[in-house]
Amino acid sequence: MSNFIRTGIFLILIYGTGAAAHAAGDPVKGKELFIFCMACHGQNAEGVSALQAPANAGQDLWYMFRQMINYRAGIRGAHPNDTFGAQMRPMALTLTDEQAVQDVVAYIGTLDVPNPPATIEGDIEAGKKAYETCIPCHGANGEGAKTLDAPRLSKQYDWYLVSQLNNFKADIRGTHKNDIYGAQMRIMAQMLETDEQIRDVVAYIATLEYIPGEE
Repeated sequence: MSNFIRTGIFLILIYGTGAAAHAAGDPVKGKELFIFCMACHGQNAEGVSALQAPANAGQDLWYMFRQMINYRAGIRGAHPNDTFGAQMRPMALTLTDEQAVQDVVAYIGTLDVPNPPATIEGDIEAGKKAYETCIPCHGANGEGAKTLDAPRLSKQYDWYLVSQLNNFKADIRGTHKNDIYGAQMRIMAQMLETDEQIRDVVAYIATLEYIPGEE
């Protein structure tokens, strides 16, 4: 077993399991609220590369809920170097309460899973080897794990994954005292020491098939 994988398992034991339970959302109400999201994330939440807006469709609902709450609370998007996170934070604040967040997330959950084009060139075989470190939390197919609070990676834009890994490495994301799982990911991101390693692992993730996650 590699030292990277041992570290991943160790972090799981430290942080434990248990994504927070939350109330069900109303997708009909959520559709009305999603109108404000379309300009950046697309009509079907497929994301818009030109605006650096990631795909939301296909992502696990519990994870989207948590990130929206984090934006609203200033846990995410408040770092001065998080340019695109700073754009997202005021949009999250337009949702008046947690129920509104649940509603819009529920609507996104009804949309088709996108199939983003690969844009990052990397050594897929090297990336596959590096991804072994990620499997304990994110799953063999990048499907994520609700019990570990680890989000889905498959069917997300590769450029977005690169940007977020860089943010974790640069302490732009995962340093807020209340971002428990972001702090965990920040440690893991340091193991990708070079830009080449990041490109390799992201190029491999782009090859993974979509497998429905837990809700």
